[in-house]
Amino acid sequence: MSSPARRLVREALDALGVRRLLLGVHDAAFPAHPSEDIGRGTPCAEGAVELLELASELGFDGLQLGPSGATSACNPSPYDGTLFSRSPLSIALLPLTRPEGAELLRAETLAALVEGRPRGDRVAYGYAFEAARRALAEAAGRFRAQRAAGARGSAADLARRLDAFRAEHADWLVRDALYEILQASHGGATWRAWPSAADRSLLAPAPGAEAAAAARREELLGRHRDEVEAYALVQLLAHEQHAAFRARARSLGLALFADFQVGMSERDAWAAQRFLLDGWLMGAPPSRTDPGGQAWGFAVLDPRAYAEVDASGVREEGPAARFLRARVRKVMSEHDGLRVDHPHGLVAPWVYRAGGDPAAAVRAGARLFCSPDVPDLAGFAIARAEQLDRKLQRHADGWVVALEEEQVARHAALLDLVVEAAPDRRDVACEILSTLPYPLSRVAARHGLGRFRVTQKARLDDAADVYRGENAAPEDWIMLGSHDTPTIWSVADRWVGSGGSGEQAAYLASRLLAEGEDRAAWIRSVAADPAALAQARFAELFVGPARNVMVYFTDLLGSRAPYNVPGTVSDQNWSLRIPHGVRREHADRVRGARALDVPGALARALRSRGAAFAASHRDLLAALDAAARR
Repeated sequence: MSSPARRLVREALDALGVRRLLLGVHDAAFPAHPSEDIGRGTPCAEGAVELLELASELGFDGLQLGPSGATSACNPSPYDGTLFSRSPLSIALLPLTRPEGAELLRAETLAALVEGRPRGDRVAYGYAFEAARRALAEAAGRFRAQRAAGARGSAADLARRLDAFRAEHADWLVRDALYEILQASHGGATWRAWPSAADRSLLAPAPGAEAAAAARREELLGRHRDEVEAYALVQLLAHEQHAAFRARARSLGLALFADFQVGMSERDAWAAQRFLLDGWLMGAPPSRTDPGGQAWGFAVLDPRAYAEVDASGVREEGPAARFLRARVRKVMSEHDGLRVDHPHGLVAPWVYRAGGDPAAAVRAGARLFCSPDVPDLAGFAIARAEQLDRKLQRHADGWVVALEEEQVARHAALLDLVVEAAPDRRDVACEILSTLPYPLSRVAARHGLGRFRVTQKARLDDAADVYRGENAAPEDWIMLGSHDTPTIWSVADRWVGSGGSGEQAAYLASRLLAEGEDRAAWIRSVAADPAALAQARFAELFVGPARNVMVYFTDLLGSRAPYNVPGTVSDQNWSLRIPHGVRREHADRVRGARALDVPGALARALRSRGAAFAASHRDLLAALDAAARR
């Protein structure tokens, strides 16, 4: 049952024509109860419920999660995580101590891990990684003992569920477990550094080596039977807890949106070698955000493996397309919508040569399907030479000037698979930022997909700027910032400190004030106060024409620290956490104008529609005014 506060916000959103209001938060940032906190959050923890309840009460109808894959001991970035296996760090440990959790974990073990957690309000990634490893190793050991002793009750039920899970997900479970086994045997190194060529190519053996590779796989699986079972058990726990989290969110009116990352973990690249483009890596082209581009180092699917011809001459999906289809089907079976991270990587990837200086290589890169003039890439070109504007730099949006429908369909091959898997294509949010190359614009239009409008980046001296709210389309997703930007609170501080707040306030007045309001007084007041400026920017998100709004937790809660600073390696990245007691803290901060006020923002957006519209929603506005900053 929804609360009166939620019903009020939802009524206002309906009046404004807002279709989606998502709260962005990654797993690690979720709050935890002190009794279960090992140094990292998880949406599956009991303490995470208060964030779900807050989001529901504030009128959000979904959570935009981050990538959910397993990360390495030394790299907490979720965008480098596995594509099929879920992160063991997102397993809540407290339920494993209870009879209904088969008492896989001793309560004293959890208590010791909680007690040893480094103090502080950020993620203690290294400690949490090791603590989860120890706890789950104990859980696997106790499960083996229970099974050997003839498991009964919850333990027997768990054993049956594990057998079914292993049968259903054998393909990725086996290959991911094999990687774990081999990585451990090679001292923790990634596969590219393994001295054994046979192990490096175990799932992609050279012609003539197939039988030896199959024998090696069987030998490893037999010798490490317990480790393989333990890996599957951990994944079962992670998947079951996620399903319970999804059900809890749904009961509160919250859909779950996945983050469909563009990159491929080393584990997945090892498994996918036979359909990767050798000698090339994926990155981001030069852009207004990063003029030097970004050398991500991600593997690239080989276009020659998108399709293949069977023995009878019939064209069918190739291994690269089957891999992507399996991935997106799994993601959509676990979520209600998804954010497509850097969709350029599916439609027109920017590639650069492996080896050498990555920074120089990515600057000298090219779009894989748009480079008939690059000899090594010409065979993959979809655009013809006469369809290019050679006066522009090759990373420019207008480098390709025309495409025929058949060419657009070829560009769309992978993104089509993603969109087809979504129950509602309107819930496919494509992270298209300042860069929108012509092929991607055509593919997005083919599916009616919008782009991201990050309003803190708007150039007020350019009426056509892509980040200005009035330039959005209804299908777009509008937001103050993302996990990769400064928070609106720090940006507002900078605007006021630099003298730029007057220009910002004047622009916002043009979006938010109706005829007859005292514009000059409003501009003076807002320009002098960073909190008022942040709140006005928030209200502008709801004015339209974009109908999908995202708000990241850092902005909602009034943080001035960024969640991640792109292009940097720091313990501060990916480490912000939402505090236990977040509902009370958010209410306190709103009363002090130190966090975003949802009812207040909606009231301002409603009034921007003019006196007649406001009069027709008089009761709604009165209720919003009463709820604002309360």
